[in-house]
Amino acid sequence: MRASSSFLGAANPSRPSYRTAQAAKRLSQPPLQRSFASSRPFEIKKYTEDHEWIELPDSGNTGTIGVSKYAADALGDVVYVELPTVGLEVGAGDTIGAVESVKSASDIMTPVSGVVTEANSLLEEKPATINKSPEDQGWIARIQIENTEELESLMSEEEYQKFTDEVKADDEAGH
Repeated sequence: MRASSSFLGAANPSRPSYRTAQAAKRLSQPPLQRSFASSRPFEIKKYTEDHEWIELPDSGNTGTIGVSKYAADALGDVVYVELPTVGLEVGAGDTIGAVESVKSASDIMTPVSGVVTEANSLLEEKPATINKSPEDQGWIARIQIENTEELESLMSEEEYQKFTDEVKADDEAGH
């Protein structure tokens, strides 16, 4: 059987074939972006009533600990950070360091039990990083979590926002 020239799209040289038209259409459009390729892995982020946060990748049990934006704003300009020692074994609520500002000093407590695996040495040289980026570059420590079930007693981002709104309202009311 002989192939028909119209089947191959060459019957009318002045009219582009379907394939040529589709290729031209694809070239005129911006390339597709695959959101799953550029998005961060799912993370769990929880907060304490003492204004610390812990973030845990969905696929692991090493969490990152820091102070919340609310706490950083309340502290004012941070001038010194005492970091925890790597290898330190801690229980939930234990003090792992301190933050000093021009206004006050505050202990940093771990929200969960575990072993400190890393401290953010950037904060030794640039403690004000906590003010600029408290929930990202201003993290305090990483901890190998002993019991991930301890995360269940902490607040979600939405619950923490509601909590801080109530704290602000109480402060404004003079309580």
